[in-house]
Amino acid sequence: MASVSVAHSHMSSADAAWLHMDRPTNLMVINSVLLFDEPLDWDALTDVVRTRLVDAYPRFRERVVESRMALGGPHWEPDADFDIARHMHRRGLPDPGDETTLEALAGDLASIPLDRDKPLWDMYLIDGPAPGCAVIVRMHHCIADGIALAQVMLSLTDPEPGTKLEEGRPQAPPYPRSKLRAAVDAPLAAAGDVLSSVVAPAVSVASMTSRLTRAVAHEGVEAIVEPRHALELADRLAADAQALAKLLFTPGDTPSVLKRDLGAARGVTWSKPLALEEVKAIAHAQGATVNDVLLAAVSGALRGYLIARGEEPHEIRTMVPYNLRPAGEPVPRELGNRFGLVFLTLPVDRSSRRERLHELKLRMDEIKHSPEGPVSYAVLEAVGLTPPAIESRIVDIFTAKATAVMTNVPGPRETVYLAGTPLRAVLVWAPTAGSVGMSVSIFSYRGEVSVGLLVHARLVPDPQSIIVRLQRELAAMAKLAPQAERSGQLGS
Repeated sequence: MASVSVAHSHMSSADAAWLHMDRPTNLMVINSVLLFDEPLDWDALTDVVRTRLVDAYPRFRERVVESRMALGGPHWEPDADFDIARHMHRRGLPDPGDETTLEALAGDLASIPLDRDKPLWDMYLIDGPAPGCAVIVRMHHCIADGIALAQVMLSLTDPEPGTKLEEGRPQAPPYPRSKLRAAVDAPLAAAGDVLSSVVAPAVSVASMTSRLTRAVAHEGVEAIVEPRHALELADRLAADAQALAKLLFTPGDTPSVLKRDLGAARGVTWSKPLALEEVKAIAHAQGATVNDVLLAAVSGALRGYLIARGEEPHEIRTMVPYNLRPAGEPVPRELGNRFGLVFLTLPVDRSSRRERLHELKLRMDEIKHSPEGPVSYAVLEAVGLTPPAIESRIVDIFTAKATAVMTNVPGPRETVYLAGTPLRAVLVWAPTAGSVGMSVSIFSYRGEVSVGLLVHARLVPDPQSIIVRLQRELAAMAKLAPQAERSGQLGS
């Protein structure tokens, strides 16, 4: 009997790197929560997902298949048994059915691996908290990065209720640079202002990737993890050597209650909506960006948390995604990952709020003019070509350098509708790899900002206490803006 061939497409090395980073203690899954003040129609939601997600993007009806060849790498293959009912789920909330219960459910789901026998995504319609509902979305990082998936999720929505499905947007619209900047001043998420500064380094990075890959294949993992070999390799990489050396030689982050052995259980929580205009007023008064202000508030909240846990506050190093997609272009139907990771150290050791803000502005400005983003993407591509055992060792070394992941994703400025129902708020969390145990997400939508935490329950059993401190920090930082620019909503 003749065998039947199945069409498949090769997975890029960067996407393969994220696929193979999965561990029981750290799943490479992007989790998001969408909140609504009204119930969603189940059939209408399913139709929207089928038409604008599954039919529009091949990855959502394809499964991952690992190659039987040692150097073959994984590939995408159509799921012959695809059934959207295996991905769309409906649940109620246990008593008392409030937002705290929803947080607990989202944390429980974030601890469960996706089924690799089917396409790597799931969506849950949650009946509650009353009188509305929530949608929890889980997608594996090997499908796409957070910026791309945010645009894909936006393509499911409409600017007006009652829009017919065929009149909607079958593909994710681009984020114009002007809208990104207006939605929230998030230079690491938008990358529009820094694109010109990374084009030239990115050109040399293409050749650097090839050279780095050959070096890893020839010299083994020691080319990455042994200082002598890494120095020799960095010398050969000319213009990008300094950025590469920073990635390789940055020491491990300081051990703390936030950086210890991980467990499988996750916890999720988020802030009340924060008025974007209030945050902008602080930023304008201090010559900073909205992103600087929010990260300064996170730094203050973590400082207070460390002190409450009996530790001397110290600087905390984080990993920040650095978008490499050109502004104004839609994501391709094949999606994929196009971002690097840069280190940002939070000045948690500084006692002055003004000093923390100014120090963060300096550090962010330095990152924006650095080639670290494209260089780290090239390294990630090379890592994705190594055997899983070597990749695991490299991931351990890199993630030991940071305590948390920080993301900032801008959303629409106006209310959008999913299956005819207005969307109230959005949270999106990047996964944490290796030994990193905390993900902090910032998402702006219709003039408000929400901040969410995804933590390891063993490290942070009380994540809501960090959110409470964050809201207090922003209320206190409002004093850094002139009274005329404040409306007093940050502490509400």
